[in-house]
Amino acid sequence: MPLERRLSRSIFEPSELVELRQVCLTPGRVFEPGQYIAGELPDVAFEMGLVEKLPPVRGKSEEIEGKG
Repeated sequence: MPLERRLSRSIFEPSELVELRQVCLTPGRVFEPGQYIAGELPDVAFEMGLVEKLPPVRGKSEEIEGKG
């Protein structure tokens, strides 16, 4: 039996940037895979184990903000 990695919404800050790994369907909206603010995602995405923390960013924040 495969192991499932389920993370509770409570371990994320509402303003934390997280990754949605799969499509999440709700009656009112389709959430495509990608990066979202944790507070924007529905509870079902967390309950189904579709959300993961993003890895820490390496480097100086000035370098990252300057790119783009």
